[in-house]
Amino acid sequence: MAQAQQLATATSTRNKRSFDPPPLYAYSTSAIDILEDCASSAYKAFLKEYPEYQLTWMLDALRRSDFSRLDRNGETYVDYMGGSLYPESLIRVHTGFLHRNILGNTHSVSNSSKLSSACANEAREAVLSFFRAPPGYTVVFTANATGALKLIGESFPFSEDSCFVLGADSHNSVHGIRQFALQRGAQICYIDSTDHGGLEVSEAKSVLSRNRPKNKHASPCLFALTGQSNISNSKNSLSLIKYASSQGYYTLLDAAALAPTSVISLAETPVDAMAISFYKMFGFPTGVGALVVKEEFLARLERPWFAGGTVDVVQAPGTIVTMTSELHERFEDGTINYLNLPAITDGLRFLSAYLPFLPLRLSTLMHYLVDSLSALTHDTEGTPVVRILSRTPTRRLKAVGEQSDTGSVVSLIFLFPYGAMMPNTFIEYAASSQNVSLRTGCMCNPGGAAAILGLRDAMAALPTDVTLSAFEQHMGHELGVVRISLGLASDFRDVWRVVRFAEMMASSTARAGLWEQWLGAKGESH
Repeated sequence: MAQAQQLATATSTRNKRSFDPPPLYAYSTSAIDILEDCASSAYKAFLKEYPEYQLTWMLDALRRSDFSRLDRNGETYVDYMGGSLYPESLIRVHTGFLHRNILGNTHSVSNSSKLSSACANEAREAVLSFFRAPPGYTVVFTANATGALKLIGESFPFSEDSCFVLGADSHNSVHGIRQFALQRGAQICYIDSTDHGGLEVSEAKSVLSRNRPKNKHASPCLFALTGQSNISNSKNSLSLIKYASSQGYYTLLDAAALAPTSVISLAETPVDAMAISFYKMFGFPTGVGALVVKEEFLARLERPWFAGGTVDVVQAPGTIVTMTSELHERFEDGTINYLNLPAITDGLRFLSAYLPFLPLRLSTLMHYLVDSLSALTHDTEGTPVVRILSRTPTRRLKAVGEQSDTGSVVSLIFLFPYGAMMPNTFIEYAASSQNVSLRTGCMCNPGGAAAILGLRDAMAALPTDVTLSAFEQHMGHELGVVRISLGLASDFRDVWRVVRFAEMMASSTARAGLWEQWLGAKGESH
């Protein structure tokens, strides 16, 4: 009898559905409300279409424990590419640490300074561990990813025989490196963007091959790869890092948009340097980023100046300066943000627990969002309400641990019933009135924006004294897109509310009312 019961139990376990509902405590408050309010049928239909969503119930528990302020305030936050939301537990842990301890400037040997230094070293090790860096890497703390990219630009030993290769669909902080290259007479070579952003691997390899350095040390060349575009939603193949290295390039990865929702292994992708911002990964603290860099590459860089903390001996008056023996300290100007570095260690531990579930959750939400928005039509003419310009996922994830072929960004424009573009400033105003936090503009990515908006020819013809207002006047409409981006705390209700907002734009009556309010607000501002 006992054996029969064990067999029955084993059979029941084997036959148990993978998508059984999670326990009640796993649901966020918003999910509980969903089962009771007007979104109930939509949520049930969503779960039927995407049962794998329930495999990510840990993120519902997280939404309830650390992001309940979203539901209390009735706010729909869909600007994770601009900045992730901080988890409340991270703030509590960090505040408790500051209450209990005394931290001092790291440039000393006092007890408070030693504790700060120990926390800084622990944070460096946490960063290296999180990105699975093999021996030979170190971490330089900066103000943000932009600061990390600037360190490379100002210190890379460009020469007249050098070449700086980058994709057109890159952040301005990557484009800005070209100023340092041009000052030293180096050549700038762009890899064209596709119509939907990103780059073609074959085209990239062709550009890299044509411009490869004749001698890596005598004429160093730099290749900067954007891991994920913040506007076109394209993920570029990290295999290009290895290819560029094989061609003699030094390599730089802008991972600011990639790191928050994707697993990055420096053991598998041994890039020379990688730039990240922690607030985009887990929301707190702002004002701290990092350059994760090979020590041998760091030793090749040439700082154009020195500052407090970077030197060992300075002759004054005179010209003699001896840099500090610690490589990373040579690039950390002044005093590092020592009060916030302990939060980096805790934040990375926090993100490590949830990162495996994020791609699957965001995959289901992205497919639902894209399909729902694409199906919307105006109530008067039956014409599309939106035009999605960014790259959309081609593969639907089904299991925890899989990685998506795109990010979790939807860049689009809203259309009037007769087909013209609605002003982005109107959409932003209307969204704010509905407590939807989204972003409009070109996202500091002119190449990516020009590609998906079909403005590459206009971009190429810009005069040297161009201004944004003059450019918009020439084109006859506002430039930029509406960007919706999902992240760590996103759940079904967020995308459902975005779709409901878009439905308002499809209603002639609702849209007209908001339009009058917007015009009135514009008049008051002037």
